[in-house]
Parts: sequence; C-alpha cells; structure tokens
Amino acid sequence: MKKGLFVLFGCVFSGLCFGETLTIERIFSDPALSGTSPRALEYSPDGSRVTFLKGREEDYNRYDLWEYNIADGKSRILVNSDSLHKGEEQLSDEEKARRERQRIYGSGIMEYTWSENGKSLLFPLAGDVYYYDLERGTAKRLTETEAFETDVRVSPKGRYVSFIRDQNIFIVDLQTGRERQLTRDGGGAIKNGMAEFVAQEEMDRMTGYWWSPDERHIAYLRVDESPVDEVVRSEIYADRIEMIRQRYPAAGRPNVKIQLGLLDIDTGKTRWLDLGKEEDIYIPRVDWARDDLLSYQWQNRSQQKLELRLYDLTSGKTRKLLTETSDTWVNLHDDLHFLKDSDSFIWSSERDGYKHLYLYDLKGKLLRQLTEGDWAVDELSAVDEERALLYFTGRKDTPLERHLYAVDLNGKEGVRRVSRRAGMHGIAFAKDASGYIDKFSSITTPPQVSLHRADGERITWLEENAVVKGHPLYPYKKDWIVPEFGSFKAPEGHQLYYRLYKPAGFDAKKKYPVLVFLYGGPHAQLVTNSWDREFNQYMAQQGYVVFTLDNRGSAHRGTAFENPIYKRMGTVEVDDQVAGVKFLRSLPYVDGDNIGVYGHSYGGYMALMTMFKAGDYFKAGVSGAPVTDWTLYDTHYTERYMGNPNTDGEEYQASSVFPYVDGLKGPLLIYHGMADDNVLFTNTTRLIKTMQDKGKQFELMTYPGKKHSLRGKPTRIHMYTMIARFFDRHLKSRG
Repeated sequence: MKKGLFVLFGCVFSGLCFGETLTIERIFSDPALSGTSPRALEYSPDGSRVTFLKGREEDYNRYDLWEYNIADGKSRILVNSDSLHKGEEQLSDEEKARRERQRIYGSGIMEYTWSENGKSLLFPLAGDVYYYDLERGTAKRLTETEAFETDVRVSPKGRYVSFIRDQNIFIVDLQTGRERQLTRDGGGAIKNGMAEFVAQEEMDRMTGYWWSPDERHIAYLRVDESPVDEVVRSEIYADRIEMIRQRYPAAGRPNVKIQLGLLDIDTGKTRWLDLGKEEDIYIPRVDWARDDLLSYQWQNRSQQKLELRLYDLTSGKTRKLLTETSDTWVNLHDDLHFLKDSDSFIWSSERDGYKHLYLYDLKGKLLRQLTEGDWAVDELSAVDEERALLYFTGRKDTPLERHLYAVDLNGKEGVRRVSRRAGMHGIAFAKDASGYIDKFSSITTPPQVSLHRADGERITWLEENAVVKGHPLYPYKKDWIVPEFGSFKAPEGHQLYYRLYKPAGFDAKKKYPVLVFLYGGPHAQLVTNSWDREFNQYMAQQGYVVFTLDNRGSAHRGTAFENPIYKRMGTVEVDDQVAGVKFLRSLPYVDGDNIGVYGHSYGGYMALMTMFKAGDYFKAGVSGAPVTDWTLYDTHYTERYMGNPNTDGEEYQASSVFPYVDGLKGPLLIYHGMADDNVLFTNTTRLIKTMQDKGKQFELMTYPGKKHSLRGKPTRIHMYTMIARFFDRHLKSRG
C-alpha cells in the first residue's frame, strides 16, 4: 500500500491566519473563493499580446476582453463589451443549447475570434456579428437581422467573415461589405455547416464548416435530421410547462444522415465527397492539410473503427491514410497536425495500450513512434518545425498530474519535462511555439495564469491569484484542510488512487463518518493534484472524512484500466468503490457503519448503483441528475461503451439501475433539473415510479427550469445545503 503520495496537512498557507467560518452561502457567492481566473486565454496571431475574458468587479458574470501587451508588460482592457452591445442578450434556443454544451455562462463578450493578421477581432453578441478594428479602436456591426448568427469566424486571409444563419452558411466580404448566402436548403431537418447534437455533446465538435487556407473553398457538413426520432419532452418551469419537440438520437435508434461537401467560394457550387456505401456513420473531425488536401475522420457506428482519409481536390480522389481498430472502442482526439515543411503529420493512438504520439508520411507510412511507455499523453500542444520539437501534455511522472513535455521530432532525444511545478498545467502555445500560457493549479494553489518561454521559464504572471490579504480565500485559510493522496491495490491487482480529507480538529482516537464523492464514468478523472471543489472542503470542516477514488473506466490510466467497463457499466466501477470502502474501514479513525455516497450525472448513476448493489457498504446516498436506463441516453456516448441495445439488450438491462432497486437498504435522496436536455428528466420519473411501486421510501427534490448543470446561486445554495443536511441526519452519531 502506498499511502501519502502527497501527504499534506495543516494550514495551506504561511503567515498570520484570520479565520472565518466557511459556509455554503459563501462558497456559491461572488467573488469566488478560488479568486480571479480569466478564461478564453490565447495569443494574438502576431504574438504581440495575450488576450482573455475577464469578469467585471461590479458584475463578475459580465465579461470584457482584456490583453496583456508583451512589449510593455501591462494588462489592460482591450474591448469593453458595452461598446458593442448593452443590455440583456436574447438568445435563440439553438444558441442556448450550444452554450449549455460548451459550459459557457454569463453575459457580455462570451466568445471572440482573431483575424489571421492580428489586426481585428470578431464577436458574436446578442445574435449579431461585430467586427472590431484594433488599429482604429472602432466596432462595426456586420449583421442586423431578426435571425440569430452563430459560429462566427474570420477567413484565413482575412477577407471574409463567415457565420451560420437559419441553418445555412453566409459570408460577408470585408472589402465590399457584400453579404452572400452560400447554402440555401437549410431549414427544418436540414442543417448546413452545423454540428449535430451528438457532435456537440459527445465528440467535442462545435462546428460543421472549415475554411481552406487559401480561402477558395469551405468544407462543410450537411446534416439531415429527418431519420432521428422527434420526441416531445416537457421542460417544467415555476410558472409554465413548455413542450419541446427535439430530434434526440437515443441509443439503438436512427442517427442523422450526413454528407461532406466542398463549396467553391467563387461559383457557389458544392462538390460532394463519396463517403462510401455505409451511411450509418460519424464524421467526428475535418481538417485541411493544404490548400488542395482535405482530411476527414470516418468512424463507424460501433466506434470500433476510425479511418483517417485524405481527399485531393485536384484529382478528386480519396485515399485512406490509416485505420485505428479496437475490440471495445476507439477514443477520439484532437492531435492531428500536418507539418508545413514536409509531407508528414502527427497522430496519436492507443494501439500499445496507452495514448502516444506518432509521425507518419502523407502516404500513410509510419515513420516513427515519438513517445512510448506505461503512461499516457493528454494532448498535442504545439509543433516547432524550425527546431524540430514537439510539445505535448501528459502523465509521464504521475497519473495525478498533467505536465508539459517536449520531444525531438527526429527521434534523436527522448522526452523531457518543461513545466516545473507539481500540479495540473493547462497549456496554450503561441502560433510560432515561442512561448505558452500556463493555467495552473494544485491542491494547495488556486488557479494561476502565467506566461512562459518555450523552455519553461516564466516571463510574467497574467493572474498570480496569490492568497494574500484581500483575496477572497484569505479569511478562511487558517482552517483550510489539505487532503492526502495515496493508492492501494484492488483484489484484482490493479492500483487505485484516492484523495482523502481528514476532518477539522482531527483526533486519531475518534471515529468519523465518511462522505464518498464520486463520478466514476469514462473520460473523467477526479483524483488529481489540482484545486478541488470547495464543497468537499466544507464537508471536511463539518467533521467528515471526505474520500474520492477513481475506479476502472476513468481516464488517463491506459486502455487496460479504461476498457473493463465495455458492455458492463455499473459493475467494475462499483467493485472498485467497494474496495475503497474496505480500505476506509481498515483505517482506525473511520466509522465504517456511517459511510455515505454522493455524485452527479454519471456520479448520480454510480450513487444509485452503489446504494442498490452494495447497501452493506454505503449507508446513505445522494444521486444528482442520474442516468437510470442507458437506452434513454444518446447513441454516440452510450453505444461506444455499451454496444447497440438492438443486439446487446441483456447488457443494457444489466447496466440499468432497475434490476437492483430491491437492494436499497438505506436512505436515498434524488434530485434533478426539470428542464434537463442532457440526462432527460424521464430517467428520474421512471425511477421514482419503480421505487413507489416497490414500496421503497426515498427523498426527492426537483428544480423547475433547471438544466443538467443546475446553475444559479440560489439553486446551488439550496441544493448543497440540502445535501449537507441529509448526510448530517443519516451519518452523524446521535447521543
């Protein structure tokens, strides 16, 4: 057993500590306890400045665009959102849904796009498009229509602005001011240049069109949603019920029909690519290799095959560059990079059990494997072709930290670490790979943003966010509890990592109740050396041991750790969480009879499965917005891990919560947003009906008008107060 991977106790910070009592009301009030954290950080194309969105002091949720000017070393506001648009935005339903899936919340400037020459910016705001000239400091409104313009961008050479309106592609010629509609059949079930539901929600693809580097063509997807079931769901608000008609591709049901076209800007004509005889497919990625070479990734419905294809505009021919296959599923990535100075490209693959980077030529021949070992690459960050260096983030040192690394493209030198501080590093490089922005945090350090040279040397802080007098966290730091990290071997032999908070005023001779906070699903990891959610801190300060364990199926541990959930959701994850409870019961200060479990979304599903299947280990549970029946969830996510319910019906039944409801032994609280369009509220209504029919008592809280994320200060305060009181009632000893 490896206890104390990072054993850190006591006051996090040095110096005098003036204590205030941490409350749930304070956790979810402004300013955030974690301090200022600018978002949407990026270099300008010319490398002269770093830009970011920053909330106002008088309104933390209204954002303006700021810059750090590298020449003079100063930060200043670059574009005031009021200079573009004042007042409340009226968002279309499509834009509301898109922002929910992007997890974008607030007002003012929420998104921005640089022109390639770095002289202008584009802003989609209040349903229209604003063009901002940096040299003149003036804004120009390019559109003023009742329709809602989305997915706005500047073409590569800066001549055009493109956007989606009424499910069609439009451009504005910035030289003449002329607006042109490029596609005309969009509307109803037809969407041109737009990402379908599963692309946005599951593939991390928010667009459906791509400019060629020479501005002569736009590659775009034409999506026909007519095969997809149109479902009617209710969104229940405090004062009304809205009946929403939505095309929702539930597992086992038809998907959209998809075409990939090349639109000629001069003629306005589209050339359709031959995607093959198989129509029930996905196109998760499209990228231009050169002016005359378009790449796209073709994925079959089972997601066990992924092909990288290259279309030659001159010859009109498509060739397959490589194929990835798996007996379970092939994970998508964004690591494709075509080198400009050679006929080669970078690609990542999990073919050896861990995600690593490879170099190929344009004929599909493997030139060399660039990284290797029993550790995983996170993502490609930058390529410096002049110095023949590739930069990436990964877990070479420990799966609990993300670091920046560099490797020689020529294969002469091995991997070297660039980032220096222990913790989690989020990296954004300059276009020429000369430097990078580092958004960093650790379990003892709230998010900080700094600017670095490519060798890792820090140039300056963009947001030091130091916890000194005046910082929101400063009054609470005296009592701040730092958890320990550790690991142990499960009965099957695999290593499980955990994070554990000991309660305030810890006394090794006493026994304490435990809150197990979990997620448990794929493509996620909770146990990392990063700034943690303050609610876990609050519960530790209320006298709980707070424990989190990443079970099999979670990310960044390789395919052997991730793949055991294939067609077995709700099995190995529960086994590993039970192993975690057995480990907890071995600790002399743990009250093994008073262990509770809490999770949201997949974590809500896990809370149900642990309460239903392992009631001897978990006394009380809280399940938030849970999936209860995987046939209710979408095709791309669910079928990736569970197969198709038309052929794998028994596996779906075994992975739903319903066969195990009779196993409930302890108190259970369920909550759900009544306008959730991700995990539909039907998941919960089916569960509560089943439990009522079986005579199973439970507690229920529903939130009118709330989506999956349950945003809003009053909602969050109410929800977490309810959760804390629930566990206090059922886990804390009496008398």
